[in-house]
Amino acid sequence: MIAWEKNIRRVTPYTPGEQPDCPNMIKLNTNENPYPPAPGVTKALQELDAGRLRRYPDPAAGMLVQALADYYGVAKEQVFVGVGSDDVLAMSFLTFFNSGKPVLFPDITYSFYDVWAELFGIPYECPKLNDEFQIRTEDYIRECGGIVIPNPNAPTGIEKNLEELEEVIAANPEVIVIIDEAYIDFGGTSALSLLPKYENLLVVQTFSKSRSLAGMRIGFAIGNERLIGYLNDAKYSFNSYTMSAAALAAGTEAIKDDTYFRETLQKIINTREWTKKELRRLGFSCLDSKSNFIFASHPKRPARELFEALKQADIYVRYFNKPRINNYLRISIGTDQEMVGLIHFLERYLGENV
Repeated sequence: MIAWEKNIRRVTPYTPGEQPDCPNMIKLNTNENPYPPAPGVTKALQELDAGRLRRYPDPAAGMLVQALADYYGVAKEQVFVGVGSDDVLAMSFLTFFNSGKPVLFPDITYSFYDVWAELFGIPYECPKLNDEFQIRTEDYIRECGGIVIPNPNAPTGIEKNLEELEEVIAANPEVIVIIDEAYIDFGGTSALSLLPKYENLLVVQTFSKSRSLAGMRIGFAIGNERLIGYLNDAKYSFNSYTMSAAALAAGTEAIKDDTYFRETLQKIINTREWTKKELRRLGFSCLDSKSNFIFASHPKRPARELFEALKQADIYVRYFNKPRINNYLRISIGTDQEMVGLIHFLERYLGENV
């Protein structure tokens, strides 16, 4: 070992989904929205004055924060924005989980949580999902240093009902409970309605999935004013100018067009339900997803084999070589045409390899 290496902070990093760039590929591996962002986003970016880029953007992201506050019916002091929900969640881990007691999040979930905990030196424990891949309420009603519950969960897509979430929040008034709602718009019930009752609740969402802006990296949190104040203190101690001028303009316009937002969501939900039926027709078991992806397993064909066969055909899905889920594929919902292409390939492949 080189002498200076002994002082390096070592972390096993998060592994992002593959980003291939192949002609005619079907890309269903990173839960991106298959439809373009709202028309106003394109217009805002086209009209963005390049001369403004010589100046720093608004450090308070006031335009976007106000748009979010108006949309969700909260005060602007209750809104925090960051570079994707990953940035918001990482800043939340750094800000709120400082007690020395273990933070709780599921054993099968978004695999960035343990990376942040390791990076920031936060102790954590991962209660196991039950045999149906559901979060057990009772596992989160105990002494701890904080709680993170993704709802719907990833990669399973399973939603936890609001009554059980409230039970967890109410039982842990001395710690911050984060509800990560990256996929909530695809059929789930948000915990935002609980904010007036619980000052220890922070709800985190993203523009990457339902608002078609994964490439812009916009995330946000809503909570009581004190929580958001502490988040901003941490942000300004780390990086004052987190949101680019382009992101602020695009995010604000995306929020304004609610009609387009709702229409796009319904398209994805309809395609998801059709795809579930088709996969089940082919023998797959599918969890009851409330997200923009499906978690599916076939009784006769191993998930790794299917993953590799699909990849050879330029159809990209996500495979996790991890205990309990290593025979499942996570399949993002694309356009109707893309999902038909997926099903047709699986029909041929399964027919030839019975």
